[in-house]
Amino acid sequence: MENTSTSYTGPIFILIAATLWAFDGLIRQHLYTLPPITIIFFEHLIGLLLLSPFVYKYVLETKLTKREWWLIVLIAILSGLFGTLWFTTALGKVHFISISVVFLLQKLQPIFAISTARIFLKEKIDRRYIKWALLAIISAYFVTFPNGVVNLQTGEGTIIAALYALGAAFAWGSSTTFSKMLLGKVDFKVSTFYRFLFTLIFALPLLLLFGHSAGAGLAIPSMTQFELLALIAVSTGMVALLIYYKGLAKTPVHISTILELTFPFIAIILDMVVNHTMLSASQWAAALVLVFSIYQIAKLREQN
Repeated sequence: MENTSTSYTGPIFILIAATLWAFDGLIRQHLYTLPPITIIFFEHLIGLLLLSPFVYKYVLETKLTKREWWLIVLIAILSGLFGTLWFTTALGKVHFISISVVFLLQKLQPIFAISTARIFLKEKIDRRYIKWALLAIISAYFVTFPNGVVNLQTGEGTIIAALYALGAAFAWGSSTTFSKMLLGKVDFKVSTFYRFLFTLIFALPLLLLFGHSAGAGLAIPSMTQFELLALIAVSTGMVALLIYYKGLAKTPVHISTILELTFPFIAIILDMVVNHTMLSASQWAAALVLVFSIYQIAKLREQN
């Protein structure tokens, strides 16, 4: 019989990571003057420099198979690079879409996680899953557009911002499947190290291409921005990811999905307190339906 303290350890770590992630948007919004790829590059560089002294022994002792290398590459591209890039870009468009909406749309990721699990892990998809997934998508629309009406003045910007948030949900949701496959074989500290290293490698050419300020050269963060990037690394970035991976290694995906639903609501409360952003009644109703739909999807996965 599993020790009770051990069975609760994983979920507790995931809840801690989810709470840290809720603060992420508040920190990133102060970096809006930097190109998103610049933020991604430097937060991973700082995270890797901070992490390396503590994990290099584990990295040197670990021999990876070809399959595990490919999983690391996929996770770095999907989660580390594109997921974070699109999420940061969505947050950068706060004049079109609130932080709360970005976080709520990001919670559609279980749909993508289960879809990729069907493709790569050959998991069967229950018909009821399609029903709840459609309800979640419809709810996401009403979360994005209050009362379901597209504001013609900001409609295009809102749609673009929402698409970036959905892109992040796809990237992070699909990488959850690959992360779970990897964590079954590789220690979470080693997985985190390689995720940061490969994300940094893939981000470098994009930084050289797109990391320029308007009418100037390569965008270099100021000292204040470096401090914020370091704060991301030691809170919502590298440290939160380490805590999450440690929890995910001990927790089934369907349970972690439910636990992760706590962070968009913490983020909404923070958005209300700090930015005085209020969701409309229709957005609150749609948000509750969205979360309930994702909860039902997670339950279906548990039953399979």
